[in-house]
Amino acid sequence: MLTHPNFDPVAVSLGPISVHWYGLMYLLAFASAWLLARRRAGFDHTPIDRKDIDDLIFYGALGVVLGGRFGYVLFYNFDKFLADPLWLFKVWEGGMSFHGGFLGVMIAMMLYGRRLNLRAGQILDFVVPIVPLGLGFGRIGNFIGQELWGRQADPATVPWAMIFPADPSGLTRHPSQLYQAGLEGLLLFLIVYSFSRRARPEWSVSGVFMVGYGCFRFIVEFFRQPDGHIGFDAFGWLTRGQLLSLPMMVAGLLLIVYAYRRGSDQPAITAKTKKSKKNKRNK
Repeated sequence: MLTHPNFDPVAVSLGPISVHWYGLMYLLAFASAWLLARRRAGFDHTPIDRKDIDDLIFYGALGVVLGGRFGYVLFYNFDKFLADPLWLFKVWEGGMSFHGGFLGVMIAMMLYGRRLNLRAGQILDFVVPIVPLGLGFGRIGNFIGQELWGRQADPATVPWAMIFPADPSGLTRHPSQLYQAGLEGLLLFLIVYSFSRRARPEWSVSGVFMVGYGCFRFIVEFFRQPDGHIGFDAFGWLTRGQLLSLPMMVAGLLLIVYAYRRGSDQPAITAKTKKSKKNKRNK
C-alpha cells in the first residue's frame, strides 16, 4: 500500500508570484504540442508549414479551454448551470472535460484550416498526433492535485493501491490518474505519432486517435471513481466517461473505413507550402 505524497499545490513561488502544478502541467502540454508540431511540419507529407505553428497552437489552446469548460458544464453539470448560469465562467472552481475539449479543438482547427485553405481532414490529421502527450501531462496534474482518484483497491492484490490524504474516506484506491497518463498519454502518443510518420489516407490518422483514446478511456473508467453527483449512467457499471467514449470509438472506426475505401494517400501539400518547404531545403 502506498500513500500519496500530498504535494504542495504550488510548484514554484517567487515573491507574490505562485505557479501551481496544474498550471505548470498545462504549460508543459502546450510546449510539447508546439515542439511536436514544429517537428511534424518538417515532414514532406504534412500540409502545415513551421511559420503557421504559433497560430495553430493559439487556436488549439482556445479550443481546449473553451471546449473543455463548455463540455464539462454540458456533459457533467448541466443542472448546476441551469441553476446558476454565471457558474459557467467560474473556471477557478475547476471543471474541464476532455470530450468537450476535443470538440473545441476540432472546431478551432477547422476554422484555422479555412485560413490556410486546408480541408478539415488535412489539418486534423496533422494535429491529433501532438495531442496525447498533453493529455498525459494533464492527468499527472490531476494526480498531483489529488483529483479524479480511482475506485477502491485491495492492497493484497493491487500493491500500488494508494491512500489520498484529500480523500475523507481514507480508502486505498487505484491511482487511476496515472493509468490514464500512461494509456491516454504515452501509449496513445506512441501509436498515433508512429502511424502518422508516413503518408496516410485523409482522416485515417484522426480515426486511429479517436479509436485509441475511446478504448483506453473506456478501460480506465473501470478503475476510476465515477463522479459523485452522477454515479453510473446505466447497467450499474456504465459511467459518463464510457458513455461519451462509445460514439467516439464508433466515429473513429467509420473514419478509418471511409479513409481507406477512398484509397488515396494523405492529400498532397498545397503549392504554397510545397514551395516554402523546397526553398527551406535549398537554403
